[in-house]
Amino acid sequence: MMFVLGDYPIKGRRAADIAASIESAVGAGELEPGQLLPPMRELAERLEVNPNTVAAAYRTLRERGVIETAGRRGSRVRSAPATTDREFIGMDVPDGVRDVASGNPDPALLPPLAPAFAAAAERGDRQPVLYGDEPVEPELARAARAGLDADGVPAGPVAVTSGALDAIERVLAAHLRPGDTVAVEDPGWGGLLDLVPALGLRTVPVGLDDEGPLPEDVHRALAGGARALVVTDRAQNPTGAAVSAPRARALRSVLQEYPATLLIEDDHGDRIVDLPLHPLAGATHHWAFVRSVAKAYGPDLRLALLTGDAVTLDRVRGRQRLGPGWVSRITQRAVLRLWADGAIDTRAVARSYRERRDALIDALAERGIAAHGRSGMNVWVPVRDETGAVARLLHAGWAVAPGARFRMSAPPGIRITVATLTADEIVPLADTVAAAVGAAPVRSHV
Repeated sequence: MMFVLGDYPIKGRRAADIAASIESAVGAGELEPGQLLPPMRELAERLEVNPNTVAAAYRTLRERGVIETAGRRGSRVRSAPATTDREFIGMDVPDGVRDVASGNPDPALLPPLAPAFAAAAERGDRQPVLYGDEPVEPELARAARAGLDADGVPAGPVAVTSGALDAIERVLAAHLRPGDTVAVEDPGWGGLLDLVPALGLRTVPVGLDDEGPLPEDVHRALAGGARALVVTDRAQNPTGAAVSAPRARALRSVLQEYPATLLIEDDHGDRIVDLPLHPLAGATHHWAFVRSVAKAYGPDLRLALLTGDAVTLDRVRGRQRLGPGWVSRITQRAVLRLWADGAIDTRAVARSYRERRDALIDALAERGIAAHGRSGMNVWVPVRDETGAVARLLHAGWAVAPGARFRMSAPPGIRITVATLTADEIVPLADTVAAAVGAAPVRSHV
């Protein structure tokens, strides 16, 4: 038997078959994001199966991050289902349109990689890394630990992962189980907002302002049963928020009331921001602190440093050994060489991004537009009509990122990546944004 939803037939007699049918349709685009699924009892009747069979299929799909259930409002395909590219909420940038939506660093500020990799490969020829060798380059671990110590991150072992999201996924999997709740920033990093439900976990939004997550929202989330909290210390995506010293003290005070919380901090802004780090690590029993090299040295390096409490790191490293084993030591040595050679002027890089952010924010303010961007390479502009603003800007020759990619319950907005903006583009862009969103400032936390 089968049930036709729109133009797509849902098939199957077993829970696994029904789940596979729906997941396949979502992956192929035949069931669209946000599309409502039939009630479980109705689908069971049409397929001539027990309602518990459909319930099991829907449960499987929720745990895979394909659908979401909102009580009596029923089940629907998630806005960013795990079976599709998480960047689907965007647009094709036509020829001739200026792309300020990508979130990428300025290629002109990235260092050349060839010398560092040549040196690392030459060393690999002399000292090959073999099965059973240490997964972390000892010199890299020492250099990373020295930087963490200088920034006040508590002592802990160091692991290397394939980027920040890989580290966060491994830490969540080390402590949580399907059905557990994770408190996440809203608006926040789209990759994380998609990862959490893909792991079978639930998300609860935490609002933020320019100084980071709001303590009252964090308290509410933890009091409501959230088992983990993910915080971006600096260069928060998409708002540019950075945790200030007073905010860090307030957040640590909240976390100390809930010492069993798994705390994960993301410091991907390391070496591209000129604001000091105010870590929260150590406020709870289990914590992890992640530093990616992507924004400063190049996204394709796929390398992040991870530290944390001994139990968390032991679990992460043990599971990593059973999967990829380790991140290439050649890549690790190349990153170490980039650090040792001073391949980038971190102050100059941070200054460049700051000057571009400040110039755009000031220009927007002169036109009555409130915008945010305390650190990093993005500016967040709250708007009333997100879809309309994005469309009008695209028509005027500017591609910006729609806020829907980053939001749960936060008000609408658009994200503008300033990384490659030139001085000559600031005023034309500000004029176009003002025309697209209206001159009246929009009030919001961020």
